[in-house]
Amino acid sequence: MEITLVEGDITGQRVDAIVNAANSSLLGGGGVDGAIHRKGGPAILEECRALRASRYGRGLPTGQAVATTGGNLPARWVIHTVGPVFSPREDRSVLLRDCYASSLTVADALDAQTVAFPLISAGIYGWPVEDAVRQALSVLHAATPKHVTEARLVLFGADTYAVAERVAAGLR
Repeated sequence: MEITLVEGDITGQRVDAIVNAANSSLLGGGGVDGAIHRKGGPAILEECRALRASRYGRGLPTGQAVATTGGNLPARWVIHTVGPVFSPREDRSVLLRDCYASSLTVADALDAQTVAFPLISAGIYGWPVEDAVRQALSVLHAATPKHVTEARLVLFGADTYAVAERVAAGLR
């Protein structure tokens, strides 16, 4: 699987699936989640409500992933995953890595070949950007999906992109 770093807005990525850094309610929110729901339109929210009414009555657990339509987005599907809130007193990095691994598993089940990921938990959930990039790349580099041939890590802003490039260069 090819891994690429891209600076930009995940909602404009022309891929089979984009990953949403969702909150557990699946009903939209701020940051990446809000942008995906706004640009994707009401079809995404409708499917999220159906998921809440069936399998996820208490919300989507942290580290797990589930797919919906992409609605009006260029991507066919949105894979929703709930990242952990950063804690300096408790190591939650396994849950963060689970978000990437679970999302890849869902993408493979959809036969998606290209997937775009945001930097999960690095916004309002407070995960330090450098470590968030390291956690993401550790999972993506170790993954051996059947169908996914490209994983993009879409980084919002030049500063975040520069950090990601530096971390990626250190992992080579």
